[in-house]
Amino acid sequence: MLLLKPIFDLPAISTGFPSYLALGEFNNPPQLSDLNGFSFDNGDIQALRRCKPGACLIQAPASSIEDFHRSIDWSASDVNAQVNELSRKTALQFLLAYQQDGNQVFGIYNDKRKPTEVAQQFTYMLSYDNGLMERLPEFYQYLLSYPNAKPASVENTFYWAKVKFGLKPTLRIVHVVTMRGNPADEVAYAIAEKQLYSSHYFSTALDLSFCVRGSEDPKNQGFYLIMAMGSEQAGLTGFKGSIVREAAVSRSVSSLRNALTTIRNTLESK
Repeated sequence: MLLLKPIFDLPAISTGFPSYLALGEFNNPPQLSDLNGFSFDNGDIQALRRCKPGACLIQAPASSIEDFHRSIDWSASDVNAQVNELSRKTALQFLLAYQQDGNQVFGIYNDKRKPTEVAQQFTYMLSYDNGLMERLPEFYQYLLSYPNAKPASVENTFYWAKVKFGLKPTLRIVHVVTMRGNPADEVAYAIAEKQLYSSHYFSTALDLSFCVRGSEDPKNQGFYLIMAMGSEQAGLTGFKGSIVREAAVSRSVSSLRNALTTIRNTLESK
């Protein structure tokens, strides 16, 4: 997985996860060509055609829903290509705005009757546990205030993925924040995968990984790898919602288990 890039090569990890249908890393600065392969399936394109604020099967702000209706010729034979070209341009503009202004560009998802303020949801989710704020305050603050207050030991990378952890493929854009500890620090690495956008299921999500030194003895330099996943879901209520939520959570847990197994096997083979 990309979150482990400081330790492993991307191809060696990502190929171990069949739920990843496509994956791409952004250049610095991001370019439109970085999004080759970032595309909606036909079912989602038809859902976009029927979208209206407050009733849409794709997570999106009202402005994006209106852009698709205004800009796409839905009767054209190349409608799928039009939709995916616009979605890539929109994704690039969004990422560039986020790199400039941070969480405030998240906006509001208007696909459900009750709007979701994404930045507020992320702040709420990050407050679940005080441990991160107490033990790694600079890392915690940077997740909230990016691109401001950047610690000197932090690196940023960005990627997109088409992943299937529910009942349908989901497009995601993710910010990876990697903090390298000093040799004397208990935490050698802290890595956060911060979801910037998801077309389905999760209004916001954050995966955390910590490489914690296990011994001060230089002859016995083991470590603990701690991984945690958090998310906020909107609209997954009722009978159908409970099925979707169970499937999405189950696949997320399975991916986490597979990641840890792959990491252990990779380390043991070296």
